[in-house]
Amino acid sequence: MSDRTQPTHDENGRPIVAELGRAETAQEIADRKAAASSAHRNNQTVVNLVIALAASLLVVFVIVVVVVRPDQSGPPKAVNWVSVANDAQQSVTTKLVVPQLPTGWSANRAELIDAKSAPDGVASWQIGFLTPSTQYIGLVQGIKADATWVSSQLKRQKSTGDATFGGFRWQVYDHRSDDSPCNLAYALVTTVGDSTVVLAGTASDAEFATLATEISGELE
Repeated sequence: MSDRTQPTHDENGRPIVAELGRAETAQEIADRKAAASSAHRNNQTVVNLVIALAASLLVVFVIVVVVVRPDQSGPPKAVNWVSVANDAQQSVTTKLVVPQLPTGWSANRAELIDAKSAPDGVASWQIGFLTPSTQYIGLVQGIKADATWVSSQLKRQKSTGDATFGGFRWQVYDHRSDDSPCNLAYALVTTVGDSTVVLAGTASDAEFATLATEISGELE
């Protein structure tokens, strides 16, 4: 038997397909190209779907991790208003009120606003108190303030009466029945010397009385 090399092209020069043992017909070539084109489009569609899905997952990840991530900072830290007052006192000659309150009271802020920084030009000593019942009372001690300053602090609310705490007369502003009074639901105001003290918040009468009595002992 003699070795005979199989031809790679037919008599017309067309390549012979091994699987067919002959050259492809024009229709077979067209069918093959159409199948290859269809397969390419299908593969491209799958790739595009994968890319779109990955992009969507990335957006969801950003929203969950960055936007709706719960606040892990926790509640605001308590502020030692006595210590802050000792430092602030060096900047003013008027005695700052530093109430000594029973256990259960805390402060979330304490600062001295100088006259140059205040929008109304009145220096003030401010403390934000949290009461034992978890309500709020803001203390603002205006230094050399006038009636206009008081009206601004209370959003021009009208006095509803007066009361005495620690030997001093306080104006009462009871607006708990108003629509959305927020931190001006109840307020007490007194003026002694250069100091005008405004107490305003959401606490009970008893808690306001406790704070006003302690402050009265500080006024001079």
